[in-house]
Amino acid sequence: MATHDPDAPVIRFVGVSLAFDDKVILDRVSFELLPGRAKVILGGSGVGKSTVLRLVLGLLKPDSGEIHINGERVDQLSEEALMPVRDRLGMVFQEGALFDSLTVRENVGYKLFEGTSMPIPEVDARVMEVLGFVGLDEFVARMPSELSGGQRRRVAIARALTAKPQILLYDEPTTGLDPITALTIDDEIIKLRDLEEVSTLIVTHQLRDAFYIASHMAVREQGALRFVPASPEKMAETEFLMLKDSKVLFEGTLPELRASTDPYVKAFLE
Repeated sequence: MATHDPDAPVIRFVGVSLAFDDKVILDRVSFELLPGRAKVILGGSGVGKSTVLRLVLGLLKPDSGEIHINGERVDQLSEEALMPVRDRLGMVFQEGALFDSLTVRENVGYKLFEGTSMPIPEVDARVMEVLGFVGLDEFVARMPSELSGGQRRRVAIARALTAKPQILLYDEPTTGLDPITALTIDDEIIKLRDLEEVSTLIVTHQLRDAFYIASHMAVREQGALRFVPASPEKMAETEFLMLKDSKVLFEGTLPELRASTDPYVKAFLE
């Protein structure tokens, strides 16, 4: 594999098309995600938002076009060749998708316990590190059934972080959560983007959360973590991609999205 330029896109779609039978899901979709930045994919239900994530993961293959991850073309790779690519990706599913029969420790450490030869004390140390990051280290011995919806979602984020991915994919991360709990998930996403420099791809139809993530940033001041309004430069690091009728209708920053005169975009934002 060629050496990857650190400033080059970490995800790149080039004219990607996909259809199921005669239903077109994506029609020549192109976009880029730059390192340490975020992209929010918006659109109505059934427009292919989650399909984009499945294509990134290699769970689906496009009919045409190219998909590049960290400079490597991945859309034609075999399942075996995709494994090291997936190792650099973390995925947070809508429902958290935790294993109900495993403790929080076993869920969060699953990938390292099962997929690596890392010594168990080292895995446990990493598990405690990521649970501490999401503020749930005291829940390490609990079962998923003992957690609230927001706690389950934060455990899912911790699990996605365990293997130190460069890119995190979120599929409707705040759906079904009350506004206050959703805000805690938004803050985790911001914290990872700004303090860990994780590249972030978010699929959501929750505009309030998407706008909050784009318009706030995490800062450490005298050891304390704060979430403050983003500077214009920081706000520009989160872009929106709106899909309609299988195509990219809009791509740009939050101020550009709000200023759009496109009738569909205006109606969607209302």
